[in-house]
Amino acid sequence: MKYAISAATGRFGQLVINDLLKTVDASDIVAIVRNASKGQQVLPAEVTVRQADYNDEAALEQALTGIDRLLFISSVPGGEVSRQQQHANVVTAAQKAGVGFVAYTSFAHADTAKSPLSVDHVATEKLLKASGLRYSFLRNAWYLENETNYLKAGVHGQNAVYAAGHGKISFALEREYAEGAARVMTMADPKAVYEFGGEPRTYADLAETLWKVTGKSFTFKSVDDATYRESLSAAGMAPEMVEVLSAMQAMMREGELDVESSDLPDVLGRPLTTFPDAIHEILRR
Repeated sequence: MKYAISAATGRFGQLVINDLLKTVDASDIVAIVRNASKGQQVLPAEVTVRQADYNDEAALEQALTGIDRLLFISSVPGGEVSRQQQHANVVTAAQKAGVGFVAYTSFAHADTAKSPLSVDHVATEKLLKASGLRYSFLRNAWYLENETNYLKAGVHGQNAVYAAGHGKISFALEREYAEGAARVMTMADPKAVYEFGGEPRTYADLAETLWKVTGKSFTFKSVDDATYRESLSAAGMAPEMVEVLSAMQAMMREGELDVESSDLPDVLGRPLTTFPDAIHEILRR
């Protein structure tokens, strides 16, 4: 059985490979990377590295030749080629190469999500459903690491604002999502859809837990969208990033990352890291 991981030099890809190495022979793991030199530097030496860019369907087909199972890690939006086109290239290449199974890192509740940030994932799921490929959608909610700026602000006793209101977010550590992906890749009969996430928490919960963990005095204040944007702009953030982060906060407020599912701990076969311990883990890095 040959396993391929796309976008393998990213943190998520590296975590998946390191976990796969616990149960899969290194000779059966193929890392598909955009930059082969970087791949040789950051990936385990015993793993096969193949170069292919999401923009190049032909190169992807060649890289996927002989692959039985592919972990398709979604690309980062905002490139010269749209993410939907990049993802279509991967799906088409997997079809032509005869890949037997594709696990795709998708978006929480992609079948009902309305956020602009979900659009590319919804389109990719549709492509995979129509492709004839066997698939699993790994609908990852939210990495707790995405809130590192808030965590560090609290550690330094700094106040911060958010616009997510009382919206709940299913935080879990990135390594737990990555381990879940690795487990699905090696399952004999994986499900078509996994809603991955931790116990839903609000930003107020995040602040309260951080107070207990650090003993620091700070305030995370809930504000409206306009005030949130103003705070980002005042901090010198580029206008396009202001809009991206504002959209994320709105998505959280609307509950799109509120995942009531035991899929992730079920796949891992153990409870997820507790919220305080997960915060400790991030702050120790």
